Amino acid sequence: MAKMTAAQAAVLVMEKEGVTQAFGVPGAAINPLYSALRKHGSIAHILARHVEGASHMAEGYTRAIAGNIGVCIGTSGPAGTDMITGLYSAWADSIPILCITGQAPRARLYKEDFQAVDIESISKPVTKWSVTVREPGQVPQVFQQAFHLMRSGRPGPVLIDLPFDVQMAQIEFDIDTYQPLTPYKPAATRAQIEKAIAMLNAAERPLIVAGGGIINADASDLLVRFAEATGVPVIPTLMGWGTIPDDHPLMAGMCGLQTSHRYGNATMLASDFVLGIGNRWANRHTGSVEVYTKGRTFVHVDIEPTQIGRVFTPDLGIVSDAKAALELFVEVAEAMKAKGQLPNRGTWAGECLERKKTMLRKTNFGDVPMKPQRVYQCMNRNFSRDTCYVSTIGLSQIAGAQFLHVYNPRNWINCGQAGPLGWTIPAALGVRAADPTRKIVALSGDYDFQFMIEELAVGAQFKLPYIHIVVNNSYLGLIRQAQRGFEMDYCVQLGFENINAGVDSGVERSYGVDHLKVIEGLGCKAIRVYKQEEMKPAIQRAEALMAEFSVPVVIEVMLERVTNISMGTEIDAVNEFEPLAESREDAPTAVGVAMLD
Repeated sequence: MAKMTAAQAAVLVMEKEGVTQAFGVPGAAINPLYSALRKHGSIAHILARHVEGASHMAEGYTRAIAGNIGVCIGTSGPAGTDMITGLYSAWADSIPILCITGQAPRARLYKEDFQAVDIESISKPVTKWSVTVREPGQVPQVFQQAFHLMRSGRPGPVLIDLPFDVQMAQIEFDIDTYQPLTPYKPAATRAQIEKAIAMLNAAERPLIVAGGGIINADASDLLVRFAEATGVPVIPTLMGWGTIPDDHPLMAGMCGLQTSHRYGNATMLASDFVLGIGNRWANRHTGSVEVYTKGRTFVHVDIEPTQIGRVFTPDLGIVSDAKAALELFVEVAEAMKAKGQLPNRGTWAGECLERKKTMLRKTNFGDVPMKPQRVYQCMNRNFSRDTCYVSTIGLSQIAGAQFLHVYNPRNWINCGQAGPLGWTIPAALGVRAADPTRKIVALSGDYDFQFMIEELAVGAQFKLPYIHIVVNNSYLGLIRQAQRGFEMDYCVQLGFENINAGVDSGVERSYGVDHLKVIEGLGCKAIRVYKQEEMKPAIQRAEALMAEFSVPVVIEVMLERVTNISMGTEIDAVNEFEPLAESREDAPTAVGVAMLD
């Protein structure tokens, strides 16, 4: 046993739990913890420019590599409330992050002290656990329980609130005998898996819906093995994109109202059986339950018991970690295949593949200013297969999901349910902090980019280089498109007559903010593109600048002001605003050789 402050014990526990990186903003009420971080020195720290940014950095850090848990730290009061958006985003997408806040001394709680807010109560709806530690001796076990909860069952965030005097108090603690608690993960039984496969075998046109739970469980390789053993095509959700490579013959496209493919929706509507694994039947994926479920039988596998039947009642529900379930799915299916007990799915898989070849949206536009579809075509052709895309919400993300290609798990990092504007920059920085070698390309519309643009300075200060594509139409594009139903275009224009823009800067005054000046003022590099012929040189230049300066490099692409992107209110009623693909130039790069030659 050794005598130490409770704050020092907290740091030692985090070290034992595998934490090597934290993001945050120091402040008076959390300084004892920062003192302990400085003293022990094994946990690196990145200073955010906004505490919400720190929470998104932690989330990007977690999402980047299996087993990571991002840590964000802030002081009392507004630091905690600023991190609520990050906690909500992590909670909604089952991402474990640990948020640590300082707090006023215990004697000053509930007395309207300066920056003393009941963050425990405020954060409870968006965390797995939120606790204000009132006894110093409980600090080590509270941190131990936090990591146990984050890793058990459905992953999610935890907030620990530490009063100043609790952090400073001396306690006895033996770190040498400390051991992390074993996480609890429910597992399917063999009988459940055999029942599910029997139902699958009885279907004529089955599909697998692969959700983000498969990525959380690090089980994408098992998913591919199961699909290949059974010959059943896969529809990944947006959060499950990358579980199966886009150019795999059994990758049947994404389904949904917005982030979907024409061929994915058509294949879903043609199916008669769906096996969902690690997914939550999100409404942007399903549309109305009536249309989505009509004529189909469903099996749902999810780690969270209350998720089964939450949106609609499946014909069979299985509570299981995705990896545990897929291990049994593979074992049973491969044994049955070896004995010739699985039906031949060649005809059905071939029909799905034919839709994938032919039901394409047009990308090969030659317009200047550029249409966004052409931007994504250029990105597909100039970024390698191992590129990791980071994005949040808006027409930029929706079009990106429709036109980009992802080949590996954790190479599409996107906040799905919460979708907070401003998430992209700090999340990309968190991904870079987790993996210094990964090829990272962030994608934003101009408004998402402006929300937390100050975090670019973090990338410059801490040498966290990545490429950021900003598609600039000087509009709140998704809201403008939604306002069409109200016959208005109201308060969604970002353009204004910028008196400092114009000839000298190379950007029209009416586009408003001169992003290049802001980016350079924050210590990063920027390139502006007007037409598709400039995209490849710009990307090459960006890669060279990253290598030279080790800072984020932004490529701003000036778009035409108004482009409507395909979407609808039902999966059988998606509005296609542009003509269908007419030439090989429109064919997705991912399937160009494998499927179209």
